[in-house]
Amino acid sequence: MSIIASHISYSIGHNTILSDISLNAQSGDFIALTGPSGCGKTTLLSILGLLIRPEKGEVKINHRGSWSAENRRSFWRDRAAFIYQDYGVIDDESIAYNITLSHSKKVLNPSTPTGAKLHKILGSVGLDKMATLKAAVLSGGEKQRVGIARALWKDAKYIFADEPTASLDLANKELLLGLLQEATRNGSCVIVATHDDFLIQHCTKHLDLSQNTHLA
Repeated sequence: MSIIASHISYSIGHNTILSDISLNAQSGDFIALTGPSGCGKTTLLSILGLLIRPEKGEVKINHRGSWSAENRRSFWRDRAAFIYQDYGVIDDESIAYNITLSHSKKVLNPSTPTGAKLHKILGSVGLDKMATLKAAVLSGGEKQRVGIARALWKDAKYIFADEPTASLDLANKELLLGLLQEATRNGSCVIVATHDDFLIQHCTKHLDLSQNTHLA
């Protein structure tokens, strides 16, 4: 299981955002993309997640080309999860819906397979007994944990996180870090765009876009 990006370049107008970037991400990797604001961290994260197509270079998922509409939809639906800086939750929907994208009553019944799975995941992210609450009542740290829970629900093999600790206190940073590390131990590849030294020091690989263009 891998993402291999080769010689990626991307521009907006006459402004070069990324130039000749290469990266090799494997199962179990925990990778930090760093650099000053405007250096292209989020853009590269979006390219690796097949959300943006590069002007030059290629991205292969499991050594296969990935840019057909069918391949991208399959990747997003079945294998990838995105954790957004702005949380990416629907405030007027329940926590259960934000995680499962289902209004089925079965996900709220712990005696069903889906309900048991949701109950276990909510416990692991510290949101147990909160499934029916609206996301609007959650703190920033709790909303970020909903994003992690969504990735766990999908059994996502690729997790892309954009500044996931930006608005979190230390306790919530430590909890989020532990969940991401657990995902890598279970074989997921986690890639984060971040400027947070706390998170960077726990990553297994680090690509500073202000200094380097290649990460093996």
